[in-house]
Amino acid sequence: QVHLVESGGGLGQPGGSLRLSCAASGRQFNRYAMGWFRQAPGQERDFVAGVTWHGIKQYADSVNGRFTISEVNAENTVTLQMDRLRLEDTGVYYCTSDLTLETVATGKSAYWGQGIQVTVSS
Repeated sequence: QVHLVESGGGLGQPGGSLRLSCAASGRQFNRYAMGWFRQAPGQERDFVAGVTWHGIKQYADSVNGRFTISEVNAENTVTLQMDRLRLEDTGVYYCTSDLTLETVATGKSAYWGQGIQVTVSS
């Protein structure tokens, strides 16, 4: 059974920072891509950032330069460092994983976490 479990998040202020983590278990993730999506209320789930198993990273234009996704570490964990937060970063953030970054970035991954709330408010 594959599990992706998100942690971190919560409440942040505009201009501030938050950090999300995703821990993967159930298989060896060191040859898989991992990534993050987010879904704002009433909106579709959108790609935020992704990373291949060998460290190639991709970001949505809306977060490029503000968010940083880590490489997958030896504990099969990936983090999303979110800096210079904006009100529009509010949403439920989902960790996701599959074989390729293209599959992850297009939202077609086989594996998804339950999601974690991030709220940016002054």
